[in-house]
This record gives sequence, structure tokens and C-alpha cells, in this order.
Amino acid sequence: MKIGELAKITGLAPSRIRFYEASGLIHSVVRKANGYRDYGDEAVRVLGIITSAQAAGFSLDEIRHLLPVNAKGWQHDELVQGLKRKVEEIEALQQRLASSKAQLLQVIEGIESKPEGMACEDNAQRVLNGLRNGV
Repeated sequence: MKIGELAKITGLAPSRIRFYEASGLIHSVVRKANGYRDYGDEAVRVLGIITSAQAAGFSLDEIRHLLPVNAKGWQHDELVQGLKRKVEEIEALQQRLASSKAQLLQVIEGIESKPEGMACEDNAQRVLNGLRNGV
């Protein structure tokens, strides 16, 4: 199939497909005599994997190492290890985000609980001091 048809099926821009091809993520491309790219059905599957993996937070380099290396298919152990590493990264990110959220909520609470008659600048200093002192 031509790149326009592949783009329509996958929802990707032709430039994105060419980028994945140039990056070595799509291997099943054949050039016709007129120079047009001819993509097989495998390209639809691989592009689906790439876009799903990117949505899950994988970088293109990580995806490159997880895609099947040849017609024999997936490298099972490497695939499982890569997926487990990504889960660990997500869990670490969740912990950092939870900590950031707690800190922001503490700042909001400090700002909203400004003592009556206290100037905003003084309250800001009070909130900052509280953060520094872990209060």
C-alpha cells in the first residue's frame, strides 16, 4: 500500500511514517520502480505498536529495542524486562508526582490560611519558611 493509504489506516501523518522509517523502526518498506514506497500489512501492525508504546511513555529508542528484531518475532525475556523497567519508572514518577502534589497543597493551604490583617508579602514569607522547615 502507498503511504497515503497507510496514513489513513493508522491515523498518522505521512511525514511521521517516513520519520519512523528513517529511524529504522519500520523495516518492511519496498521501493517501487517509480520511487514510491510500498508498505506491507506488517507496517500497520508495527505502527500500532509504536503509537501505543509512545502513549504508554516509551521513548523511540526503548521501542526500537522492544520491537521484534526479525521474522522470528519478539525477544521474550528482553521484552518482559523492558516492560517491567517501564512499570518501575512509572511507579517512581507517581511517587514524585504525589510528593509534588502534597507540597503544592501545603502551599495552597498556607496561602488560603493567611492570618487576618497579614500582608501578602509577609504571608508568602511565612509559607516559604514553613516549607523550608518542613512544617
